[in-house]
Amino acid sequence: MKQVVLVYSGGLDTSICIPLMREEYGYDKVVTVTVDVGQPAEDIQQAADKAKILGTEHHTVDAKDEFAREYCFAAIQANADYEGYPLSTSIARPLIAAKAVEVAKKLGATAFAHGCTGKGNDQFRIEYAIRALMPDAIIHAPVRERNMTRSWEIEYAKAKNVPIKQSLEKIWSIDENLWGRSIEGGRLEEPNYAPPEEIFQWTKSPMAAKDQVQELRIDFKNGVPVAIDGISAAPASLIVKMNEIAGNNGVGRIDIMEDRMLGLKVRENYECPAAVVLLAAHKAMEALVLTASEIRMKQRVDAEWASLAYQGLWFDPLKDDLEAFIQATQKRVSGTVTLRLYKGNLSIVGRESPWALYSEDLASYDTATFDQRESTGMVKNFGMQQRMFFALVEKHKQNQ
Repeated sequence: MKQVVLVYSGGLDTSICIPLMREEYGYDKVVTVTVDVGQPAEDIQQAADKAKILGTEHHTVDAKDEFAREYCFAAIQANADYEGYPLSTSIARPLIAAKAVEVAKKLGATAFAHGCTGKGNDQFRIEYAIRALMPDAIIHAPVRERNMTRSWEIEYAKAKNVPIKQSLEKIWSIDENLWGRSIEGGRLEEPNYAPPEEIFQWTKSPMAAKDQVQELRIDFKNGVPVAIDGISAAPASLIVKMNEIAGNNGVGRIDIMEDRMLGLKVRENYECPAAVVLLAAHKAMEALVLTASEIRMKQRVDAEWASLAYQGLWFDPLKDDLEAFIQATQKRVSGTVTLRLYKGNLSIVGRESPWALYSEDLASYDTATFDQRESTGMVKNFGMQQRMFFALVEKHKQNQ
């Protein structure tokens, strides 16, 4: 029996792939796989219900804890962002692909399908991960291969009795996981269109947020958050809680022009309250405990890590190399960061750690432990070559 594993979200793009795989690609059995990385429970259930209606063998894989622990927390340690927003959609794709491969191996399948378009980044991320984990995989991308338009997809879905009511009602294209929520499509594609309040679900408008400062403490251990206000929580639960706290204070909205891998410049809106807060707190802790040279080097390493993660190159050996350095630095990133949230604003107001490279006795202007007189020679010789160069320039000017 010829079977194909479909990476399935339950949306229009992936749903029309089911009849296409049977009628146009010649597969006897379509297996749908939905991976739960923190999207709404109703979306998970609707995907399962739709798959049943369309007669597939459906698998729902709960990967929330793994996603939080192995992917979101890795992103925190690497301070991962891309062009100003925390990486969220991109870091979920390798895990989704990996779970689809696990199902395929159990079934003895080597063919896969997905609903990615030929314009976006996800086609690279998903197909790379599948091929890395199963080199002999056959991968179909019907939307890309047939150069489909949304209107064609809708007409095809109607002709094949594919339930699309939910897809038609959704004006916006939304991707959601524990770490972030991206909203695009419709008039949001216009760079000069102000996003309507209706697109946001995780964050209150700063104007509607409470008129009161909320102060909280985040405890870190080895570079990852372990408690909020002294209350410990597992990774996924901690992220959910922080999304709620920060979102209620209007923190976490990002509106940017993003450069996709194909060179297309697109307008994107993101909600990532927990990510914004936890990344800011993590950077504050690193600034307290790492040396200046470590921070400079880590900024370069973090940028390279984020580039690989954005592209979905989760299994690149360079990523392992970069993480070896990152993990070495994180052994000292432990302590507590205090911050304040207020109407869309985030302020770091305190940090403490047993590994702090700060000495009040040395740094304070009210102590004499640091003998200021010893700086005289350093100051006198500072910028020597630059001063010599400047003197030579002046000399040549006078000789002209």
